[in-house]
Amino acid sequence: MARFVILGAGLAGAKAAQTLREEGVDDEVVLIGGETERPYERPPLSKEYLQGKSEREKIFVHEPDWYAEHGVDLRLGLRATGIDLDRHTVRLSDGSHLPYNKLLIATGSTPKRLPGPALYLRTVGDSEVLRERLAAAGRVIVVGAGWIGLEVSAAARQAGCEVTVVEPAPTPLHVPLGPELGEVFARVHRAHGVELRHGTSVAEITSSGVRLSTGERLESDLVVAGIGAAPEIGLARDAGLDVGDGILTDASLRTSNPDVYAAGDVAESFNPLYSRRLRVEHWANALNGGPAAARSMLGQDVVYDRVPYFFTDQFELGMEFSGDVTGYEEIVYRGSVEDLEFIAYWLRDGRVIAGMNVNVWDVVGDIQELIRSKSVIPAKELSSG
Repeated sequence: MARFVILGAGLAGAKAAQTLREEGVDDEVVLIGGETERPYERPPLSKEYLQGKSEREKIFVHEPDWYAEHGVDLRLGLRATGIDLDRHTVRLSDGSHLPYNKLLIATGSTPKRLPGPALYLRTVGDSEVLRERLAAAGRVIVVGAGWIGLEVSAAARQAGCEVTVVEPAPTPLHVPLGPELGEVFARVHRAHGVELRHGTSVAEITSSGVRLSTGERLESDLVVAGIGAAPEIGLARDAGLDVGDGILTDASLRTSNPDVYAAGDVAESFNPLYSRRLRVEHWANALNGGPAAARSMLGQDVVYDRVPYFFTDQFELGMEFSGDVTGYEEIVYRGSVEDLEFIAYWLRDGRVIAGMNVNVWDVVGDIQELIRSKSVIPAKELSSG
């Protein structure tokens, strides 16, 4: 009997296990997770769960009995400490060795850290601690104006805290969206009383706040850092798999070893739609990548060419983003940016490479179809209608 081993009991790993069973696999499926919680989804941790608007049970991928009922051997509180590609075994943190026929690495990423006393948001435990601390804090400094930083800032303001965001870039979300749309998010946060300190960085975190690179000191009751995440590639690298910004895979999510696959945050996969490798950290990539990897492990003809997708809710701004803005030349708007009800299209060579719908719904499929078509579309046609 074959043994499918999945390292990483997050959304990608759980959905891979589910897909193996849905595809009729009767072989052994082992799901290894370093946390003691069964697999759960991470987006609520910085959104409704952090704000106390969602019950704990709603964050989990499956009901507690699902794994036993479907014959998935869920082993929590364990981490892989080594992979022997020649012997097809995984060494676990309890000292045991687990043989595999096919192996999926879905170990995700870990927050980048700063020296000093700061909180980070990655796990459900982090979210619960942060919620408690926000309820008691008066002044909060958030380091980083990316997705996590802005969502934490919104939650902190809604908890009644004074919030200052420190970000070296000239606008929030400068890299993923560019300065024009970054300024839209800046306007929303300023309107809700968030102080944005751009063009500076944190040189030191102390028990009473932070010291900026300019020498200025800001006092606070709590510092939260959201400065990005690093993929957990050490295990793969040490085993001899090809790595870059993540574990390198082909379009079928197969690594440089034919019996080892990677999915989710940790994978840097060749995407035929973009003709290059992408590493996508967002929820949809785990949701879709896990099942794709499972089918690929079964020998099915898999081409993973999803359009990157992300969503967020901050104050009155709800949005969905599709695509990749790298190399964009212009942005075309449909609707009212001022009223926060619009669609933005990023163009390169007259083709839509990314789109974001803000408080406009049920259009993601259309936006992604435009991206996939690679058709030259007049800006006037995009902005009207």
